[in-house]
Parts: sequence; C-alpha cells; structure tokens
Amino acid sequence: MKKLLLLAPILLWSCNKSDAVKESASSVDTRQQRPVERDSATEVIKEVPMGRQGMMREVEGNKIIRTVDAQQIPFNIGEEFTEEDQQFIVKIKNFRQKTISGEVTPENAEMNIRFNQIKLPDGTFDGPFGRQISYTAKNDGELWLIIGKSNMASGETKGKFSVSIK
Repeated sequence: MKKLLLLAPILLWSCNKSDAVKESASSVDTRQQRPVERDSATEVIKEVPMGRQGMMREVEGNKIIRTVDAQQIPFNIGEEFTEEDQQFIVKIKNFRQKTISGEVTPENAEMNIRFNQIKLPDGTFDGPFGRQISYTAKNDGELWLIIGKSNMASGETKGKFSVSIK
C-alpha cells in the first residue's frame, strides 16, 4: 500500500506532462498551417483582390487567367507553365487606349511560347503573333491577350516566363 502512495504522485506528474506536450505540439501545428506571407520584392507583381486595383488569378483546366484593370498599364506579370498545352490569358478590363503592346520573355530562350491571339472588345479575334505584340484597338472594353505554345514550332512548352504590357 505504501508503494501505491509513492507511485500515485509519479503517475499524476507523468499524466500532466503528456498533456503539456500535446498542447505544445498543437500550437506548433497551428503556426505551421498559417498562410505564408510573401514579400513583394520576391514577386513580379503583388496580388491583391480585384476590388483594390489588383490582379485576380484563376485557373480553369489548362488556362491560367489574370484579370487586370487598364489603369494598371504598364505592368509585368510572372507566370509558369507546368503542363503541356497550357494557355495564359491576360484579361484587361476597361481598355480605352488606342494601342497596346507587349512582350513575352521566357526564362529559357528556347521555350516555345508566343502571343497566340488577341480577343477584341467586339468579340472578334486576331492573330497569331510572336513574342512581341503591338496592336491598335478600334473599340473600348475588355481586351484579352492569349499566350501559349506555337503549333508551328518545336521546343519546350514548360517553364517560367514574364509578360510585359505597355
């Protein structure tokens, strides 16, 4: 019986210690689950919600879509194709300028990428183009720049690239 009285405090102490370990482990887990804040210096453009003059990014199947307001021109966007046959679409809302120009600059100079088409505010398309585009728009509205691989050329279609719009 005396042994039981001596073991009781040790058992209680060990039970309390395991609870403390569980608490500290759970607090570590919650800290690890927080979203990582990125420094604007590490990204080409800091993304903020559309309502705050930012760029909205969506992925629909093989299409990466960025929506921007024309007031943000000029801008640069960094992106990456990770699969074959991906497209990158830059939707420019409220476009009222007469001309638009842009350039696609891949990290790998051998990458097969270009401006495939431009969708004009009246719903018509024009293209194909090369890695540079300069276009005169006749109407105001939403303009799309569609970037992807050239079916008339060979080369790697995966990789990082940037798009500069002026």
